[in-house]
Amino acid sequence: MTIKLAIASDHAGFALKEALKSSFKAVPVQWVDLGTNSTDSVDYPDYGQKLAECVASGQADFGVAVCGSGIGISIACNRNPKIRAALCHDVTTARLCRQHNDANIICMGERLVGTEVALDMLEMFLKAKFDGGERHERRVGKLNC
Repeated sequence: MTIKLAIASDHAGFALKEALKSSFKAVPVQWVDLGTNSTDSVDYPDYGQKLAECVASGQADFGVAVCGSGIGISIACNRNPKIRAALCHDVTTARLCRQHNDANIICMGERLVGTEVALDMLEMFLKAKFDGGERHERRVGKLNC
């Protein structure tokens, strides 16, 4: 099954965004690239909002957000009440954000993770499943209030 995966970045995450699109082969993906399309300076909130709207509306199954640190764009994505965007730094955080938090957008910082780590994180994020269970469902439910 092909996963529809939206991706967005600001200028500081552009190179990693492009590397993910060109190098990710772990699972079949249909990319929805929401920009930016160069290293010219742009505002990360604009791209976080576009990505969040795309995932929240069901136009994509999951999202990938990239900026310099991953922090700003994750905050922007999480402004949408239907989004659970998780800033990840390694495969463990990528796995746990899906298993425990049912995250629907993975966020990463180009200045903090290398391409190989980013590829591994994305693979783990897409392969991990929400554990569910009473405690995780209860906690995720509180996020949706």
